[in-house]
Amino acid sequence: MNRAQTVDAILRQAPVLPVLQIADLELAIPLAETLVAAGLPVLEVTLRTEVALAAISAIRRAVPGAIVGAGTILRPEQLQEVAAAGAHFAISPGASSGLYQAETSIPWIPAVASASEIMQGMAFGHQRYKFFPATAAGGTAALKAFAGPFPNVKFCPTGGIDASSAAGFLSLSNVLTVGGSWMVPNALLAKRDWSAIAELAKAAVTMATSAKTSARD
Repeated sequence: MNRAQTVDAILRQAPVLPVLQIADLELAIPLAETLVAAGLPVLEVTLRTEVALAAISAIRRAVPGAIVGAGTILRPEQLQEVAAAGAHFAISPGASSGLYQAETSIPWIPAVASASEIMQGMAFGHQRYKFFPATAAGGTAALKAFAGPFPNVKFCPTGGIDASSAAGFLSLSNVLTVGGSWMVPNALLAKRDWSAIAELAKAAVTMATSAKTSARD
């Protein structure tokens, strides 16, 4: 299985990719269980908190249905750190020559925001990218434009996407899934309102399924 096939195997299981910033380790397992049960098994835990690595490890151990990835990878050494924590994949908000050349035992997804960045990644053998910041970088119009010169490249747009705009991205043939945090609002997370989060997650699954079905018709 080549690199693109490996990434596809992960992201095609994600109707939507929840982007999680977990500051309280006690929330990691019930949050992951809620999202997986609602139909969102692929999770991105960002390395923006002190407990992020511990949260990845906890989810990997306790939630067998979860495919947990590490987000906000900025330095090559972090690839080894998150792999050791049990992450199934890693994803960045950008890319660097150091990251492109780093050795890693798990799939790594770089981010791009321009045609030049796509071409740089292709020079290193990449055809699957996070598109970030999706809305600020041109949204669906930019992705439609990329489809012409880069017919084999596919994206996971993230950044500024919410429940009202996600379907527009998912309807595009070069979009595998979208990332966002709208199904995990801070107010509900603080209250540990798992039932409300589950309903938002289920709605995201329904929306994503409908958008992809309409795109194929």
